[in-house]
Amino acid sequence: MAASALLWRRLLQVLPRPGLVALLGRFSERWFQGRERGKRSSWLLLAPLLTQSVPQITVQKSPPCCLCPEDVHRFQWIGNLVPEFGISGSQVRVLSSPMDFYDVMKTQIKLAKRRVVLASLYLGTGPLEQALVDSIQESLESSRLSSLRVSILLDFTRGSRGKKNSRTMLLPLLQKFTGQVRVSLFHTPNLRGLLRHLLPERFNETIGLQHIKVYVFDDNVVLSGANLSDSYFTNRQDRYIWLQGCPELADFFTELVEAVGDVSLQLQPDDTVLVKEGMLHPYHGDKGKYCKAAKKRIMEVVNSFKARQYQQHTVVFHTEDQEADPKPYHSESERATIDTWIYPLLQMKPFGIEIDELVTETLLTEAERGSTVHLSTGYFNLTQTYWALLLDTRSSYRILLASPEVNGFFGAKGVAGAIPAAYVHIAHQFHNEVCRKGQQERICLQEYYRSNWTFHAKGLWLYQTGSSLPSLTLIGSPNFGYRSVYRDLEAQIAIVTTNRDLQEQLHQEQNQLFNRSNIVLSSTFEQPNRYVKLWVKLLTPLIKNFF
Repeated sequence: MAASALLWRRLLQVLPRPGLVALLGRFSERWFQGRERGKRSSWLLLAPLLTQSVPQITVQKSPPCCLCPEDVHRFQWIGNLVPEFGISGSQVRVLSSPMDFYDVMKTQIKLAKRRVVLASLYLGTGPLEQALVDSIQESLESSRLSSLRVSILLDFTRGSRGKKNSRTMLLPLLQKFTGQVRVSLFHTPNLRGLLRHLLPERFNETIGLQHIKVYVFDDNVVLSGANLSDSYFTNRQDRYIWLQGCPELADFFTELVEAVGDVSLQLQPDDTVLVKEGMLHPYHGDKGKYCKAAKKRIMEVVNSFKARQYQQHTVVFHTEDQEADPKPYHSESERATIDTWIYPLLQMKPFGIEIDELVTETLLTEAERGSTVHLSTGYFNLTQTYWALLLDTRSSYRILLASPEVNGFFGAKGVAGAIPAAYVHIAHQFHNEVCRKGQQERICLQEYYRSNWTFHAKGLWLYQTGSSLPSLTLIGSPNFGYRSVYRDLEAQIAIVTTNRDLQEQLHQEQNQLFNRSNIVLSSTFEQPNRYVKLWVKLLTPLIKNFF
């Protein structure tokens, strides 16, 4: 069995593109099902799960968990992959509404004295967005002596769409505060050559995007799936978490955004873009060299923080010479208050960074019988691996997805208007598979609906066996779909906590979202608004990797 699985992996490694890998996985699964209807070789059942290779991650030799007593939580293994930030649950506030998100963003910008770091898909062009830009300008004007620095990371294609766009919104800041403001525009290396010239606006965004949504204000961090646009401040439901007084975590995300910014195009005051000195161009020249260099630059951040923590932990716990590090990672009093652990997870498949995918797959695989996973996504388009894990693992799942009316593409013109129907078709296929396997008691689909709102919330809440409160949540930009895993740059955090107040906040957040939903039944797909045209059904398998 082991030799066969190894052979399968080697075969997959020679395939040039993830799309072909996924295609082979689907083909092989169907072929083996047809050939082995009565009995199937056990290792062949792994074929669909092996279509995504194991991430190549540089990991420092890990000491025992030093931020918390041994065995305090069962997810310490995540700290072998990424830095671990121990804080008090009292430093975390779960925000529930777009208005709360906007108010925090605006207030934090005005209070910032040292740094404002904004990473988003794009910045909108309405009055609410202009008010944020004005707040940045006011802070820069009032803190000239304290040298406030502003770093903004957006996507090149989305941020350049139309005549009035993210770039034109930010040019006045660049022109007035040269040296204090940096605007980086990430351009996917997969959009190049003839393809780049042929694909028009909007369509070029399907190839790959900068999708990270993280906002840093001095030592405070807001993680979300929400962009900097008016609908995300008013009537587009997402998730938002505010971490206060977390300097190490703020440093990490600042350096991460700076690293992605370094491998991006730099917006100039005259609205041109340049490559940072010493960096490679994202769509001119050798793609492989660019991706290798980008991976190295980004993983330097991850590995440097891990190395730093390892050294500081060693000083604190394995020597008595406190003079070796006058500023230990956490003082004894600080360690006593730690009951919450933050793990930053990155997914950047174009660069071969697959940490989030590995952690998510492991969480789904290891979730024990009797535990419950609440999973939410605005775009229900699971990868083949996530699909298989949900259907074949032991935990119970409640999956929240958008009803067609609250899908962000509902009512759009042209081909985009058919995207909600494509998601209905995918959900119908998944529901049919749940029913075919007799898993209705273990897996429940629910559709979010709220009049005049759209739904964009994504993430996961894990309730361990016998607990009525979640002990882990994933929150950030990934949607658990093909785009998130294969095409875009994504980041989220895993929050593990034993703090009851924080667990209550997370539980209430989950309840507020799921309570606005209806359970999906077979009869749901017979409703008129769930009708999917034949051409959409035929086209969906061909284009599902792009949305």
